[in-house]
Amino acid sequence: MRTLITLYIVFLLIMLFTMKNCLLILFMLAVVISCKQPGSSSSGNNVPVIGFADAFVDNTIGQAKTGFVDALQKNGFDEKNGTVKIVYRNAQGSDITLTQIIKYFVSEKVDVLATCPSTPTITALQNTKTIPVCMMVAPTPELMKINSNGASPANLFGVGENLDYIDTSFLLIPKIVKPKAGKLNIGMLFNQSEPQSVDALNRIKHLAETNNINLVPLPVNSSADVQLVTASLLSKNIDAFFANPDNVVFASFETIVKNCDNAKVPIFTSEAGLVSRGAVAAYGADIYQWGYQAGEQAAAYLKAKSSGTPKLQWEMVKVRKRVYNPVAAKKYALVIPATFQAIN
Repeated sequence: MRTLITLYIVFLLIMLFTMKNCLLILFMLAVVISCKQPGSSSSGNNVPVIGFADAFVDNTIGQAKTGFVDALQKNGFDEKNGTVKIVYRNAQGSDITLTQIIKYFVSEKVDVLATCPSTPTITALQNTKTIPVCMMVAPTPELMKINSNGASPANLFGVGENLDYIDTSFLLIPKIVKPKAGKLNIGMLFNQSEPQSVDALNRIKHLAETNNINLVPLPVNSSADVQLVTASLLSKNIDAFFANPDNVVFASFETIVKNCDNAKVPIFTSEAGLVSRGAVAAYGADIYQWGYQAGEQAAAYLKAKSSGTPKLQWEMVKVRKRVYNPVAAKKYALVIPATFQAIN
């Protein structure tokens, strides 16, 4: 009997020792896994990791990410082949979430921070001076007010845009739309917290003044306010609506289109991507090509990094288009210049 009791005690001690070791092993594995870069391969950390931060969900803006990924693939950086890892996060319109996303990417020390549109770019540059930030669908550093002593941040590259194209876009309206009475009245929304939106407004004000146009601008602070503010704008007897480069306008464009259509007010824009969503016509950057151009820059950087000679330099967007929506043009009986291409 005494022998059986002794054997039983020995068995319990062995079990306790084994369980403690198992728990220790599991804990050590958890620590190792948590220390890995997001998406790092199990064979090592040689695969470059790109953290892609989007500010909000938008069909037009989303084309930039598609172009970005396509350019990477063409240049040999393909997730399917294990030559790159792209960690995508969308802030869903929340500034707090966006900051958390950027801080996460910075803490994980991703190789490149891809940002779309301007808000993630500014947030990224506020949180890191070392990780390269590849911007797209964003204005120039000067327009974003991120220059220091006239120079762009040293870790910024990608593709930006100035406001020159707005002149062509806005001045298309008086060539096509006839005023109901007297001066042509053009309405627009702008976000006071977005530097590029305010700069665009100031430029458009000058264009309106020098071309005998009455501009009716109203401020809007968030997508939640768009329905009410658009209704207020349409009550001011405007002849046309101009959709300027503004993140709130992008995010709420369907609401704007619905209200303008009900009031029989055509929409013109400086953003080519908004034409397929209901605007009559636009002269502006092709969003897919914008992202593609940024993707080519990111690929060039990753190739140069592997050889130890990376260079960071942002560049102006290259592909701009004159496009129009034949359905919208027909709805308002508008004749579009022959230089504009119809979208499908």
